Amino acid sequence: MSEHECHSACQDAHEHAPEGSMRANRRDFIKGVIASGVAVTSSGYVMVGRPGDAQAQAAGTVERLVTLNVNGQDRRVDVLPQETLVQTLRYKLNLTGAKIGCDHSECGNCTVMVDDVAAYSCTMLTHRVRGKKITTVEGIAGPNGQLHKVQKAMIDEIAPQCGFCTPGQVVTAVALLKANPKPTVDEVRVAMSGNMCRCGAYDHYLKAVMRASREA
Repeated sequence: MSEHECHSACQDAHEHAPEGSMRANRRDFIKGVIASGVAVTSSGYVMVGRPGDAQAQAAGTVERLVTLNVNGQDRRVDVLPQETLVQTLRYKLNLTGAKIGCDHSECGNCTVMVDDVAAYSCTMLTHRVRGKKITTVEGIAGPNGQLHKVQKAMIDEIAPQCGFCTPGQVVTAVALLKANPKPTVDEVRVAMSGNMCRCGAYDHYLKAVMRASREA
């Protein structure tokens, strides 16, 4: 059948089809599109992660209920194989200090400490940090609520502007001073360079870290 004949046949069938049938076909078509979209989205979500995660989960060999040491406390949490640490912290443990900014390890808003080393939590799988010590900005202050010297210095230097990047800036600065209590200005610049500030308050953050280092 030629293309013209096929088009004519389809048009004729459409014109002579009962109205109820047309509505049913349209409804079935929409249902099919929606079902296909859901299936694609779900399969894409399941397949994100390390090779073999989906097969391991299907075989029942993935330990989803894990223990994480966060801010000095052991927390039991249900973690998907492809779940990132920032997702677990924010949506499972209600620790919302770590922000999701770029979600690609570029802005530093999600910075936490893993064994006292600053790390981006948006691209780190939660299962990779089992057995490690995780510190978020909520765990920086003392047990009685006393502010850390970095936090006090940032207040004194009026470092935060909108405040969105501030938790990451604080955690990065604390990690720096743990490793290097008396850094030079250039060393602070390098250490803090992974934290983007949309307000451009870099000098304020720099001065705050230097002030905190003098109080060490």
